[in-house]
Amino acid sequence: MTRKKLERLLFHKFGLFILILSFVACSPKAANTPLNNNGAVNNDKVITLLFTNDVESAYDPIPAFWLDNMESIGGIAELTTLIINIRQEQPNVFLFDAGDIFTGSLAKETHGALAFDLMTLMDYDAMAIGNHEFEYGANVLAWQKDRAPFPVLAANMYYKDTDHPFAQAYTIVERNGVRIGVVGIMGRDAVSAIIPSYVAAVDVRDEAVEAQRAIDAIRGDVDIIVLLTHQGKTAPMQTDAESDPRLQRDIDADIALSGALRGVDVHFAGHADAGTPKPIVHPTTGTLIMQTYGQATHLGFLQLTLDGGTGKIKKHDGKLIPVNPKKYQPNKVITARLTQYRERFPELYGTVGYTSQYMSRRYIEESDVGNLFADIMREAAGTDIALLHSGSLRKDIPQGPVNRADLLDVYPFIDTVDTMQITGAQLKEVLEQSLTLERGLLQISGFEISYDLSRPKFDRLVTMTRGGDNIRPSDTLTVAAPTFLAEGGDLYTTFSDIQIGPGYGLVSSVIIEYFTKSDPSNAVASPPKGRQKELK
Repeated sequence: MTRKKLERLLFHKFGLFILILSFVACSPKAANTPLNNNGAVNNDKVITLLFTNDVESAYDPIPAFWLDNMESIGGIAELTTLIINIRQEQPNVFLFDAGDIFTGSLAKETHGALAFDLMTLMDYDAMAIGNHEFEYGANVLAWQKDRAPFPVLAANMYYKDTDHPFAQAYTIVERNGVRIGVVGIMGRDAVSAIIPSYVAAVDVRDEAVEAQRAIDAIRGDVDIIVLLTHQGKTAPMQTDAESDPRLQRDIDADIALSGALRGVDVHFAGHADAGTPKPIVHPTTGTLIMQTYGQATHLGFLQLTLDGGTGKIKKHDGKLIPVNPKKYQPNKVITARLTQYRERFPELYGTVGYTSQYMSRRYIEESDVGNLFADIMREAAGTDIALLHSGSLRKDIPQGPVNRADLLDVYPFIDTVDTMQITGAQLKEVLEQSLTLERGLLQISGFEISYDLSRPKFDRLVTMTRGGDNIRPSDTLTVAAPTFLAEGGDLYTTFSDIQIGPGYGLVSSVIIEYFTKSDPSNAVASPPKGRQKELK
């Protein structure tokens, strides 16, 4: 090539380069929004935070009978598709969970291994420990949490009477130059929702003190701090809870903790299933607080814009995205893993009985499922009465053929039907606690009550009768109840001082055995209601 031709070629290429630069410079977008490599303007950072809470092994879509705009809702494979879509569309996406991943038939069979496997496939960045993670005891959790490649956090948990941490307190997650410090906490109030003996090996300490210690250790090394908590009010176990205003839980404990801590930017909470359609901004600290309705029915979404100069949050956009199975196709990898586990336990899916009707659970009323299960326990133990906490009933029972998984998903716990002797005075104490509705209404069998919720707490019981006769304070009755209640769980501390008598097998086994006696011509029916009457 001659020198003249070379000069012409170079001039042509340089001119083209100048032309391209001139075009870009004249673009309104380029002129007004200089971009960094994260797609943010003026060196700002955009961070997309996704979160779940209280998934509780709710892996399949459920009928959305309380909603007008969709037939069903939820599903872990559908949720995964939604998460993948957001990762493809949004910058710097992180995924967290605020606890309660165990429960349900498959969790029970695998001692929670399946839950960790699914979260690994979904690529979670960190989670906090919830009370349901202790369903199989502290030793099982201590072993199974090591299965997860992501941090399982609880800054305020220590082995009993030691300073040895039970779990990792915090972690730092970095992606594309964005550094997030994450701290996990389980509230001491959540301990009362665990069978006491199952958590006896662990001390759960002051939330604010231990969280602040972890925050201070990493605040200077990260862009933002995300706090994951599992505390406050327990969730109302009712399928359509989000549509029932009587069941809406406050998040006062989360608001109080966000106000007591320094340096927390975002607080994702769990335990109450108290959905926050938009972030709550703490009036003093500015912490953004959110929570979903649980059971994988919604994905929490919070996008932050950090100022390129100060590093402060200058803008946020938060919402709860419904998991609509018609909109999000099930992820094939998650579906395959679920199928693999289900094929390992074929006995779960064989028919064990039949029902004549759909049976629902209610949290602050007597219910089809509650009355039936309480009657089954009383019959199995041969006691005068039976008591069952509404929080233990995790799913409705379908009409027609019922398989083992259906029943284990309703009552997935591994406690037994225990028996005790109780006086009429002690029974009144228990019922007055029930009638606070703090942990739902106890389901009962073998006696009847009337009550008035307009009266002050602990003075709401009006009558208490058995076979038409008043139950007197001095009367002695035999009672059947799950171990959880017998050990004083769910604030029923009256039981703590009562000696536990003989047990009659796992609650779930007793229930399954009852159903095996049914057939299509002799299906299980819901007992008539009316044993607990509210006076209005």
